[in-house]
Amino acid sequence: MFKRILPVIILFFISTCMLWAQETNKGFTIIPLGVKGGDDESNLSSYMIAPIGSEKYVCLDAGTINAGIQKAIDMKSLKGISEEVQRRQIKGYLISHGHLDHLAGLIINSPADTAKNIYGLPSVLNILKDKYFTWDAWANFANEGEKPQLKKYTYFPLVENNNYQLEGTAMKVKAFELSHGNPYKSTAFLINHDDIYILYLGDTGADEIEKSDKLASLWRSIAPLITAGQLKAIFLEVSFPDEQPDKQLFGHLTPKLFFNELSKLEALTTDKAFKKVSFIVTHIKPPRSTAEKVKQQLISGNIKNLKLIFPEQGQSLTIN
Repeated sequence: MFKRILPVIILFFISTCMLWAQETNKGFTIIPLGVKGGDDESNLSSYMIAPIGSEKYVCLDAGTINAGIQKAIDMKSLKGISEEVQRRQIKGYLISHGHLDHLAGLIINSPADTAKNIYGLPSVLNILKDKYFTWDAWANFANEGEKPQLKKYTYFPLVENNNYQLEGTAMKVKAFELSHGNPYKSTAFLINHDDIYILYLGDTGADEIEKSDKLASLWRSIAPLITAGQLKAIFLEVSFPDEQPDKQLFGHLTPKLFFNELSKLEALTTDKAFKKVSFIVTHIKPPRSTAEKVKQQLISGNIKNLKLIFPEQGQSLTIN
């Protein structure tokens, strides 16, 4: 009798192990190429993201590219040489807004890059087209704008709340408009693979300061994903310490505003589900003393013991 049921037990065990492996392999690998806001050109906002086990990444913003890739190679987060990583592994760029600390790396490294898409809201792509990829400022490596058009990059306009496949990857994206010093705009990108999600916010001010409802609308859209356990992490900026006057925030958050906004999101979901989400803190501005104060205020203000992650340039993160 035992000999007859043994193969069934073994098959069940193997099937269970395979299912467990598939479940634990769901999620994302994130390589921070740059994590700071401000004036360090070697470490500005840019994050490579791919499903776990894949080397087909997109960049969430592109403030720093080459220097960040080299740092990641030095830290064993990436393999190869920096130019080839950019050419072969980065399949496209999601640009949240038109400020140089979020796209300078894309522009300056464009001569050595390969053909791929630049994704963004039309207003953001227009800034690239009209201000940066012009023959007065740089060569026009894109498929629109001043002639001659070198057509290396293809502008891919995103319509809010629509899902789009990210070409060359297994991921999809949905864009949401943010307010970044009203009336100026930024973008949040909701990345999806295999029903697992990560939300990346570019620079954003708090609704109460911006006189806007952009974050409230975003929170309503993503709250069901948190409740369902599908949204695993949120990138959210904190640029200045709490002492920064409201009139000098320029469309950014402080630790107090960071937690205020998250409390609004938490109210739309459940305490248990909310505490499973990781919050990746981005865009802390120099100088070092200010950055340390921001981090300390976030740690001391984290009275609900949320999972805060302070990314380091080049150090790989696994989110699942």
